[in-house]
Amino acid sequence: MGSIQLKSVEKWFGDIQVIKGVDLDIRDGELIIFVGPSGCGKSTLLRMISGLEETSRGQILLDGEDVTHKVPSERELSMVFQSYALYPHLSVGDNMGFALKTAGASKAEIAEKVSVAAETLKLTDYLDRRPKDLSGGQRQRVAIGRAIVRKPKGFLFDEPLSNLDASLRVDMRFEIARLHKTLESTMVYVTHDQVEAMTLADRIVVLKDGQIMQVGTPRELYERPDNVFVAQFIGSPKMNMMACGTEGDTFTLPGGGTGPLQTSQQRAAEQLGTRPEHIEIVEERKGHCNGVVQVSEYLGADFFHYIDCGALGLLTVRTTGATEDLEGQTVGLKFDTDRLHFFDANDQRV
Repeated sequence: MGSIQLKSVEKWFGDIQVIKGVDLDIRDGELIIFVGPSGCGKSTLLRMISGLEETSRGQILLDGEDVTHKVPSERELSMVFQSYALYPHLSVGDNMGFALKTAGASKAEIAEKVSVAAETLKLTDYLDRRPKDLSGGQRQRVAIGRAIVRKPKGFLFDEPLSNLDASLRVDMRFEIARLHKTLESTMVYVTHDQVEAMTLADRIVVLKDGQIMQVGTPRELYERPDNVFVAQFIGSPKMNMMACGTEGDTFTLPGGGTGPLQTSQQRAAEQLGTRPEHIEIVEERKGHCNGVVQVSEYLGADFFHYIDCGALGLLTVRTTGATEDLEGQTVGLKFDTDRLHFFDANDQRV
């Protein structure tokens, strides 16, 4: 079991409040990821769950038990940090079994648990090596193995892949996903990388200024963001936003473009959003607006076109890599009106 509940938790540093009444239920066996811009409180919230940061107000429950004032060693949670924090003079096996040794476990028990963890993480052939003889990805696996041998109720990951290069991050994302399926343990994971969040998470928690902006599956957040912040934070390139007006069941854009509203609630809309892949490039004057392609970025499978649309601002359009380079051309842009997002004056979805 490893369910975690946060009930109106707050964190204050003197007169500064950095976590502002967070309520969250993390289900047993779930991989949940905290994302948000720098300074949003995601690492602080993780450290509060671990016990490394004191909770100023509210409650933290583990399997229904109040652990708010318990020290980290009493919470049965294992934390994996951004830095590997391995002992350089100890072997991989000794690093993985160190916590068990200090807890007084027998040599036989340590050897058995280290062997099982090493097999899970494909480290069996490296148990006699020192950390300096390993790659960055292997060192991170050792750090994860050190957490596994304790058989905790849950794992807490604080940006564990940020020190790795791009190719190793891809490999380690796969390893963590596979590990989660194998262990079926609760995992709470902090990252600034939305690709990690979208590919790994069962659910994502989007934070801003110490508050939860939305909780949902990656698909829910991408397809139905609750507000403008989530709409633009999730997705790369970010969602295009533009001002709009409404007349009856029709939206109007600066410059004259119009289209249908899907619901009566959307009549309160003052902003319209569309994903870059939901815009089609057409001939001039045959879409919802016209624009001049300022830059076209070729990424192989995709093209990103940055198009100056006058009163609508700079819009980003994503097309397949088979599209020609359109830089400098005047084009029309046609929106997929079934996939538009409407927001009110308070940046909330309508």
